[in-house]
Amino acid sequence: MTAVAGRTPVRAGVVSTMWRPRVLVVAGAAALVLVLVAVVSVARGDLALPVGDVFRALVGQGDAATRFVVVELRLPRALTGALVGLALGLAGAVTQTAVRNPLATPEMLGITVGASAGAVAVIVLGGSNGVVGSGLASVGMPLAALAGGLVAAAAIYLLAWRGGIDGYRLVLVGIGIDAIGGAIVYWLLNVADVNDAARALVWITGSLNARGWEHAAPLGFALLLLAPVVLWLGRHLDVLSLGEETAVALGVRVGWLRGGLTLLAFALAAVATSAAGPIMFVALASPQIAQRLSGTPRPPLVGSALVAAALTVTADLLARSLIGAAELPVGVVTAVLGAPFLIYLLVRRR
Repeated sequence: MTAVAGRTPVRAGVVSTMWRPRVLVVAGAAALVLVLVAVVSVARGDLALPVGDVFRALVGQGDAATRFVVVELRLPRALTGALVGLALGLAGAVTQTAVRNPLATPEMLGITVGASAGAVAVIVLGGSNGVVGSGLASVGMPLAALAGGLVAAAAIYLLAWRGGIDGYRLVLVGIGIDAIGGAIVYWLLNVADVNDAARALVWITGSLNARGWEHAAPLGFALLLLAPVVLWLGRHLDVLSLGEETAVALGVRVGWLRGGLTLLAFALAAVATSAAGPIMFVALASPQIAQRLSGTPRPPLVGSALVAAALTVTADLLARSLIGAAELPVGVVTAVLGAPFLIYLLVRRR
């Protein structure tokens, strides 16, 4: 193997890879930004805390009241935001590379709207005396959102599968499922009680408000199960990004690889949406930002996940700080930041 600018071949026995220092620098910088913004987010609140007190509380020091505020009240929100970002960034990087289209992300292909339909159905059909009103909303809504996202993922996967997953077919089927899910959501909002409709609108905008360990723990567990499989299969994405004919010539089973990775990415997106609602444009923008910063031919998986996590936590901090004591849903901030980036991608690419 010969060295390429910015990359150095590394071989250990029969295993070989490319050493890319710039990719590691970008991932490390994103991780550092994530930690710093998360600490600032935890420190901010009705009772402002010095950053030093936050660090001491995180390592089990300081007074009991500060530890309670940090660990029980504020840390779960920041951690949920980081985990949601990791899942969305990883899902976006996989789908963009597998389909070879930067616009092919879970929110564009109907996964998030499927999760929204599930959650809105619970709110509207449960009503004030139903699942939500009974005090089980913290369980019922996430489970319904997860089920809705997985149903949408299964429908897209089955309808797009023809002995493999074709990128164009997947995008077109995803657009159709997105339209169907959106129609269901708006129909439910129209027939809902005004109070239930208002509650549903808050959720489908995407919010990290009142997130606790009951949201962060299942999301972290799902990431522990899915992320290693995605990273393992992601070894073949470099070959897949070269084109289907090249990948087939190199012995890669393109249809099965693309289908498996896409299904895993859809599952990650569904899990993330079930925890915080549809936080738009994170899965779209983060992989492209990480790719441009890293100088790689495709979005790096780890770098994309860390950039997405930093972006989500930063957007949540901005949502809590832009309008004084009022708090915006984090999805509003990510939409404001991500929509211009979508326009940029559409203008640059034919």
